[in-house]
Amino acid sequence: MARISFSYLCPASWYFTVPTVSPFLRQRVAFLGLFFVPCLLLLLLIMDLGHRGTSSPRDRQYERYLARVGDLEATNTEDPDLNYGLVVDCGSSGSRIFVYFWPRHNGNPHDLLDIKQMRDRNSQPVVKKIKPGISAMADTPEHASDYLRPLLSFAAAHVPVKKHRETPLYILCTAGMRLLPERQQLAILADLVKDLPLEFDFLFSQSQAEVISGKQEGVYAWIGINFVLGRFDHEDESDADTSLDSASGRRRTVGILDMGGASLQIAYEVPTSTSVLPPKQEEEAKILLAEFNLGCDVQHTEHVYRVYVTTFLGFGGNFARQRYEELVLNETLNKNRLLGQKTGLSPDNPFLDPCLPVGLTDVVERNSQVLHVRGKGDWATCRAMLSPLLARSNTSQASLNGIYQSPIDFNNSEFYGFSEFFYCTEDVLRIGGRYHGPTFAKAAQDYCGMAWSVLTQRFKNGLFSSHADEHRLKYQCFKSAWMYQVLHEGFHFPYDYPNLQTAQLVYDREVQWTLGAILYKTRFLPLRDLRQGGVRQAHSSWPRLSFVYNHYVFFACTLVVLLAIILYLLRIHRIHRRQTRASAPLDLLWIEQVVPMIGVQVGP
Repeated sequence: MARISFSYLCPASWYFTVPTVSPFLRQRVAFLGLFFVPCLLLLLLIMDLGHRGTSSPRDRQYERYLARVGDLEATNTEDPDLNYGLVVDCGSSGSRIFVYFWPRHNGNPHDLLDIKQMRDRNSQPVVKKIKPGISAMADTPEHASDYLRPLLSFAAAHVPVKKHRETPLYILCTAGMRLLPERQQLAILADLVKDLPLEFDFLFSQSQAEVISGKQEGVYAWIGINFVLGRFDHEDESDADTSLDSASGRRRTVGILDMGGASLQIAYEVPTSTSVLPPKQEEEAKILLAEFNLGCDVQHTEHVYRVYVTTFLGFGGNFARQRYEELVLNETLNKNRLLGQKTGLSPDNPFLDPCLPVGLTDVVERNSQVLHVRGKGDWATCRAMLSPLLARSNTSQASLNGIYQSPIDFNNSEFYGFSEFFYCTEDVLRIGGRYHGPTFAKAAQDYCGMAWSVLTQRFKNGLFSSHADEHRLKYQCFKSAWMYQVLHEGFHFPYDYPNLQTAQLVYDREVQWTLGAILYKTRFLPLRDLRQGGVRQAHSSWPRLSFVYNHYVFFACTLVVLLAIILYLLRIHRIHRRQTRASAPLDLLWIEQVVPMIGVQVGP
């Protein structure tokens, strides 16, 4: 069997196995092999480092998914690098305390703190609620600190003792306290500031206990949602799953729509430059616009945002139903007096309500006046009857109740709808998530046209969401029409608007406005870490360099290597031509020397 040697396949081995006529040529070929192979390895190393430091959008999406899964795990209170913060939400019906934590800032002044909600050993959110609301202390403000003691004791048991003195505490009061006279508000806050530091060692001062406005609450909610969605992470602007804002060039933030039982709220980012408005509307716009900087100092403007936010009292789902019933009652009774009719005065002659399912009977009572109603299930007529309740004005830039609305770029925007926006689409219609106007309208119309007996039977058979109850079945027709009118007629959203997501949870967790509050309140804390540790952690390792920089290095190295190889090959070519012209017989001599040696290599 013939034995063949493949040693000539490796360029670096030519020096040892392939004899040549010219030692000069032999050295150059060996140098070419020894030079090219390390350069190739260097390029592969650069590509690997660039890949590690600048992963693809899919990889970054997977990394964020793993981080979100980690958010649901128990918090490691043994980690000395973790910091903690407390926010007390003093609402109208009760007060809740939320415990948050965050690791040491990464050193990049453009990044926000990575704040997350603390979870106990069972991976449950660390939150506690007490009733009634703090406004119940209006007549006895000296007991306000006693009222909050259970909440703070609860938080003190979860935050490591050695961290208490550096854990900020924020007590933020909302709707219930807003209704109290200012004198009573100040008395309650004064008791908290005076007595709480005597019992708890948390970082707490007079400025950290306040009554916030509805505008502030809306801004905090907007901050919290966008933070959880990662819309403030400007380093990942190349991600394919998130669109860029055409005006600012940074990641597009999302607007929020939140319809509760009593009120409706909208908040979204607006361009820094707006069109010229009449003086009256300009004053209204200033009141409804909030401009703030989430960066750690005023010099960094990457996190400067301008947000339109407003709250519409009386435009929530339940309150809107009450307004509708009062409207129907008054109009029907007035019509009866004028025409001598008796519509709605008895169960035998009820008012046919287009906003209730077919055949459902109900009674409306207001100030000793009674109106008997029966469901007609006409969704289109229901929508028409709800239009006057929107209280729109004739101006093009006004929305609900004649209030100024900053223009929305519907071609470059995205919204999330919470509370009633989600319940209306999901609880019985089961189409929550990505909102599509025509699909929702068809489903709502079909539901309204069903007989009440059929709906109750479907409910008993478990065909609706587990969150649905008889109240939802009864008023779904009305609330779906109200939501539709508010969205498209009130806020002027196009009927085919594709970028509205209705949701209850964001990444499997409920996002509270308190998260946005602590993000805003602690925005200057990264300065402390930067001053203590300098900027050594800004880019601690070379593989973490930016996407653009890594690829510049790669292309530069590639260009240098290719240029060196080309120049060397040109030099070899010139030398070879010179030798060929000088001594052509050397070629024959080379053949006579090489061929016998190859025969020696290939033997039996």
